[in-house]
Amino acid sequence: MTAPLDALERVIDQTVAPNADSVDRAGTFPAAAMAALRAEGFLGLTSATAVGGAGLGLAEAATVIERLAGACGSTAMVTLMHYAATAVVEAHGHDDLRRAIAGGDHLTTLAFSEVGSRSHFWSPLGTATSRGKAVSLDARKSWVTAAAEADSYVWSSRPVEGEGAMTIWSVPRATAGITVGDAFDGLGLRGNGSVPVTAAGAVVPASARLGADGAGLDVALATALPSFLVLSTAFSLGLMEAVTTETGRHVMTARLEHLGEPLVHQPVTRRDFATMRVRTDAVRAFLADTLAALGSGREDATLRVLECKAVAAEASLEVTDLAMKTCGGAAFRKELGIERRFRDARAARVMAPTTDALLDFVGRAVSGLPLLGPLA
Repeated sequence: MTAPLDALERVIDQTVAPNADSVDRAGTFPAAAMAALRAEGFLGLTSATAVGGAGLGLAEAATVIERLAGACGSTAMVTLMHYAATAVVEAHGHDDLRRAIAGGDHLTTLAFSEVGSRSHFWSPLGTATSRGKAVSLDARKSWVTAAAEADSYVWSSRPVEGEGAMTIWSVPRATAGITVGDAFDGLGLRGNGSVPVTAAGAVVPASARLGADGAGLDVALATALPSFLVLSTAFSLGLMEAVTTETGRHVMTARLEHLGEPLVHQPVTRRDFATMRVRTDAVRAFLADTLAALGSGREDATLRVLECKAVAAEASLEVTDLAMKTCGGAAFRKELGIERRFRDARAARVMAPTTDALLDFVGRAVSGLPLLGPLA
């Protein structure tokens, strides 16, 4: 991936990083960054070469998300959701949609979480009602990243008629009956445009279905969830690397003038900085092992995928907190970018599936219990 990575560094240096602070301060969508990524072919990174994409895999996508997250969390999250949604479209979508994504002409995103079932994405309350060769969608989606900017949503609903927990659709944002909520104004990821989306009698063709009716949970678990969990791990890793690098720069240059030595000569400072480095390296190793398990079809691959986001989310909270502590008052100044990464890191714990939900999944998996549903 040498050539794409060269292009990525250029996009980050010229567009993503210079705009990151203003995106965060104003809470505006990173339009310039996404346009630059689009122009360099990064929206089609994981699309098959047969439809005009780069044909690269989850490992390369993880590298992209890690590097973007280190520069601008909002840009990284929008791209992350696009890749997770693209995984579903690649597996089950029509070629015209796949080609549009591969060519960089189409931004897509996941629309799973709902107001009534909250982070339990596997239990949608929204409905899909047959209208002959079309279906009518009704739902209240609680958080949809890039909701006002995406060209389409990978959308979950209850089945039309089939058995199972859910069905998945590709829904154009411009569909009549789709209403996008007000602008996002949150603690972190302030430019990711995550707002509610409501469908009230939104009609899409039956051919917009992604996978079989009622098979949506299997589709999500096989495509969207692994991509989302692995890329979320890379996202947290990117934040950790950025704050660890910035902390190292600070403690090695800032001085205690009355002692005539840099901050890093203080034992507590060194210990905290070392802890940041160890935690960051541990997450990198865990991500690498997860990708290796997936690539080789290892028996523990599913377990690693379930574990990785929980491991990284909690580690990123610790590392960004230590960065604030170690750099002291300097970390509170926005120009360093540490407090921005501190805020952005808080999202990983609560984004579905949450850390608590993932730990329950892991507990079930290692106990030989079903991943979802009653235990009796």
